[in-house]
Amino acid sequence: MADVSANDKIGIAIQGAGNVSGGHLRAYLHNPYCEVVAISSRTKEGAARRAQAAGLDPGKLALYDDVDDLMADPTVDALSICTPHGRHAQDAIAAAQAGKHMIVEKPIATNVADLLAMDAAITAAGVHSVCGFVLRWIPSVLALLSLRDEGMFGDLLFVQTDYWHNPEQSGYPGSEDYLRRKADASAMQLGGCHAVDLARYLMGSDIVSVAATSFSNIDDLPYPPNQAAVVQFANGKGGRVSAMQEQWIPYQFNVDLLGDGGGFRHNRFYSRKIDGALDWITIPTITPDSGAVDHHPFQGEIDHFIDCLRENRESHANVRDSVNTHLAVFAIDQSCAEGGRQVHLSELTA
Repeated sequence: MADVSANDKIGIAIQGAGNVSGGHLRAYLHNPYCEVVAISSRTKEGAARRAQAAGLDPGKLALYDDVDDLMADPTVDALSICTPHGRHAQDAIAAAQAGKHMIVEKPIATNVADLLAMDAAITAAGVHSVCGFVLRWIPSVLALLSLRDEGMFGDLLFVQTDYWHNPEQSGYPGSEDYLRRKADASAMQLGGCHAVDLARYLMGSDIVSVAATSFSNIDDLPYPPNQAAVVQFANGKGGRVSAMQEQWIPYQFNVDLLGDGGGFRHNRFYSRKIDGALDWITIPTITPDSGAVDHHPFQGEIDHFIDCLRENRESHANVRDSVNTHLAVFAIDQSCAEGGRQVHLSELTA
């Protein structure tokens, strides 16, 4: 495992030079405790372009087009894995075996076998990890957590999160004919996993079962573009999550958390503890209202990762924690395929 001293700059690599990697790279460059030393992509030319886009001199970095060469670089202590979804697991396993700490973009795996193999490799290596559920650092969620932890909502009852994002409507890079090109995924895997993760995080409990449905106005799509699920938590409480990509509306991420003493909706809250309040109280904050990479709070995520490395502590968003989120996503896909049958997550690992 790469030894990280609180007094030394942490050597960082970017694995994968696509759109989301730019958000990671910019955040690392603004953290004083790390230094970007390498970028890897399918071609060294692609790695060089990513460096130049961030204002870096490619000649002063190690550029790689082979993952094994990257993992063998002794100057790399940690890396962000921003490769295509289907490569996340194999790259994470290679990083763990090389003793590198890592951030793995979501979804960290596209099937149960890869998910469990990744978790096992990271555990065996003793490296630190963060899963790329960046919305845990959006300011409105931080405000919600502060209120929840102060008991403003009483005992929690229900959580509802929705990821509604049509990349083509939003003008997302490379979104032309998006719905017909993602044959190896689902709406929940591609973006709805953010909603599933946030539901777990806000409720403070793992998901134990789901019952889901999928639907579309288009008959010949290669995967379900719209999914909704009722979820049951280990603490006995309930929730609902949805992911939609077919609707023609601007990006929308709904967040509702309800308890017997109050609740939170998007950027508003109400509580029994606020004497004299007659209506919802609005919090001036930043909400998750865009799917654009530039809007995501990568700085908070990256700073958290670096702090975990310097302080030798585990993240609340590590791969082990994210296993439950991904199992819930896979269970939702299975429930949709089986006509809405309730699927217990334990079935997937039996």
